[in-house]
Amino acid sequence: DALHLRASLTRILATNIANENTPGFKAQDMNFGAMLANTQATQKGEPTFEGDEGRMYRVPFHPTRDGNTVEIGVEQAAFSQNSTDFGTSLTFINMKLKGLAKAINGQ
Repeated sequence: DALHLRASLTRILATNIANENTPGFKAQDMNFGAMLANTQATQKGEPTFEGDEGRMYRVPFHPTRDGNTVEIGVEQAAFSQNSTDFGTSLTFINMKLKGLAKAINGQ
């Protein structure tokens, strides 16, 4: 679930970066923690929010006259952080799979 959400966040951030010069474009973000909790609650059969309620719009530090809220430095930093977090999640999954393989092989 975490990897799927990280991939979704990557798409959102990439869209923001691609639309840096698009007048009126509103940069989006995702509340990763809320979306992950929602996904886990859904799997347990608990009531959850629907749709894109975990998505939000960024509030720019320096608004532009054309209404575009993308700040390339902020987006690049968020993209880099998300890439690092994605890699960390993959490392944990690989460690868990290796541990399961050892247990199956009786090591």
